Amino acid sequence: MNKNVKKILLNAIPIIVGLSLVWYFLAKLSPDDKVAILNSFKSANYWWVGLSLILGILSHLSRAYRWKIMLAPMGYTPRFLNTIMAVMVNYLVNLGIPRAGEIIRATAISKYENIPVDKAIGTIVAERIADVIMLFLVLGTALFLQTELIEGYLFKEQSNPYFKIGVLVFAILLSLIGYRILQRSKHPLIHKIKNFIDGIIEGSISIFKMKNKWTFIFHTVFIWTMYILMFWVVTFAIPETANLPFEAIIVGFILGAFSMALTNGGLGTYPIFVASAFILYHVDKNPAQAFGWIMWSSQTLMVLIFGGLSFLFLPIYNRKRPNEIL
Repeated sequence: MNKNVKKILLNAIPIIVGLSLVWYFLAKLSPDDKVAILNSFKSANYWWVGLSLILGILSHLSRAYRWKIMLAPMGYTPRFLNTIMAVMVNYLVNLGIPRAGEIIRATAISKYENIPVDKAIGTIVAERIADVIMLFLVLGTALFLQTELIEGYLFKEQSNPYFKIGVLVFAILLSLIGYRILQRSKHPLIHKIKNFIDGIIEGSISIFKMKNKWTFIFHTVFIWTMYILMFWVVTFAIPETANLPFEAIIVGFILGAFSMALTNGGLGTYPIFVASAFILYHVDKNPAQAFGWIMWSSQTLMVLIFGGLSFLFLPIYNRKRPNEIL
């Protein structure tokens, strides 16, 4: 297969899957379901949605500042506004072509701040490693908080007081076996997985060796705290989700985060995954789905607006104000 055709297909498939899921979701709704979801949209308190957008903006600003301090030890001091706009363009491009946004982001900062593309990409890779570590920490928290729920599904009516210990021992044994397989296997796919894991370990260790490590760690934790908060506050916008426990918020957040990797920006998958989490906590299907659509729509709209403005304003700002320190 021609490489260009293959690349186009790889970029188009997530969009096609996402649009197909949207069509499937709408097609299977009964008239009553459509009315119920529409009523949830109409009755939602959008002040909470607005607060979520503010928290989202704070996370983007923190990400841009974290990137700025990562570039500083290499002797580069990009203007803060340029790093903000490059980050927003990154998010915008990723809605259309997954992972292409990182390349555009590095290219933009290279063009307007004279930072080599390879060094910019290196810092972005380090960022991604830190974000993967945070995602695993949140996932671990979700699994720990929901041990009883997992036990209920596995054992139904049977009570097992040693379930948590058993799961922990099983997870440790499974990890050790998996590590041994990775170390000994010569299979190309296993080799790639091993390199990925080694990269995460090496990257996480390097974080503690960097000059501004505590500032970097603070912003990393802050970014993910904002992610969780911007998800949590939207639950107050709909009465049926307003009293969800914290563990439900974490589970919904994690499933929503994983859905983003399946299609561009979670198109079609995000509302379905989040709704499936909330239904486990006895939220009715329609308000659970309405929450997912409100959350996804508001955040996607924010990226489209600010990413689009950043795309247009980047060349204007750097032409008119070349010596600005901001």
